[in-house]
Amino acid sequence: MNAHSAATQVSLGCRLNAYETDRMAELAGTEGTAVVVINTCAVTNEAVRQSRQAIRRARKDHPEAKLIVSGCAVETDRDRLAAMPEIDHLIPNADKLKPESYAGATAPLSRSPQPVRAPLAIQNGCDHSCTFCIIPQGRGRAQSRPIAEAVAEAHALVAAGAREIVLTGVDLTSYGDDLEGGVTLADPIEVLLTSLPAAITLRLSSLDGAEVDDRLFRLLTEEDRVAPYAHLSLQAGHDLTLKRMKRRHLTADAIDLTDRLRTARPDFAFGADLIAGFPTETEEMFAASLDHAARCGLAFLHVFPFSPRVGTPAARMPQIDRAVVKDRAKRLRALGDDLLAAHLDRLIGQRVAVLIEQTSGTHLIGRLPNFTEIEVEAEGQAGERIMAHVTGHTGRRLMGRKDADHG
Repeated sequence: MNAHSAATQVSLGCRLNAYETDRMAELAGTEGTAVVVINTCAVTNEAVRQSRQAIRRARKDHPEAKLIVSGCAVETDRDRLAAMPEIDHLIPNADKLKPESYAGATAPLSRSPQPVRAPLAIQNGCDHSCTFCIIPQGRGRAQSRPIAEAVAEAHALVAAGAREIVLTGVDLTSYGDDLEGGVTLADPIEVLLTSLPAAITLRLSSLDGAEVDDRLFRLLTEEDRVAPYAHLSLQAGHDLTLKRMKRRHLTADAIDLTDRLRTARPDFAFGADLIAGFPTETEEMFAASLDHAARCGLAFLHVFPFSPRVGTPAARMPQIDRAVVKDRAKRLRALGDDLLAAHLDRLIGQRVAVLIEQTSGTHLIGRLPNFTEIEVEAEGQAGERIMAHVTGHTGRRLMGRKDADHG
């Protein structure tokens, strides 16, 4: 990369990080010295290792660039990162979206192409104290973005080509807890639905089932423009494990929520975060998590083999042998593959709505409202909404053909 090339971005970890990395690159965005911005992750020890590896790789690939690093690992592993000679400038996580943090570290402005399904961060931080989680130390206390500010950015995203807005946050369903007037997550959703064009849909990136109130439930089940999909922060399927994690729900609560959502809106689909090999987890407790994933009808599993993070209570609990942890994670992922295949099986033969996200020759790739990916044999453009007939699946995505009666 030379002094006149675009700022390079490296994002690790969650959707919120990806959203923020784009903004970091924009803030480093005037004519000047070449810059690499790296947004690190600290959710696991492996995430920190990958962040350090990315920093070393970036310096090797861009020896003349100014290397700017922020993200959760800057807070949780500050000393180790500060000692890395590859880094020119560390920005505290709380300051990475402040223009003044980039004074003197400038590069040509580079905006990523606007995706059809665009993230919009409306919340940051977390006030909870799950025993396995280091993120509150990296992100700080929960903060809700002002609704007017979020709406203004949503309109800009739509003007740039977005057709679906994905509301993101560290603890999204806690939105409003730090605001006055009894504001909840339902409030920005309702304002966005009223303010944005009728063709624009909304999606929620993740949900804590313990915080789904009646207003949010009604929006999820009665509002067609809100996607019928919930990615739930379940983490385990055994009540004792949940207690030791200091989660705020029991297995019965998760089953009740998924049953009620699916009953009210039959096309609802579910994903979930699940941890394999949490300290003190017995084989019986792990088997309960396997059963729980199936009972809740999960289709999209995000599996984490437990990784002890220094500074968390779970790191001081009796640990499980790493080989057992890896084996349980493997078995949980295998179940995830089976659950996804069963979910795809149920959709064969149906006529479905599709938002096209990308094109590949004579094939279109997009997603159903319930997040299921589909490849359609047809020609078209990203951003189009079409109807398709599902003819089969690959085990990972649906296959289909464009409805002859549509377009």
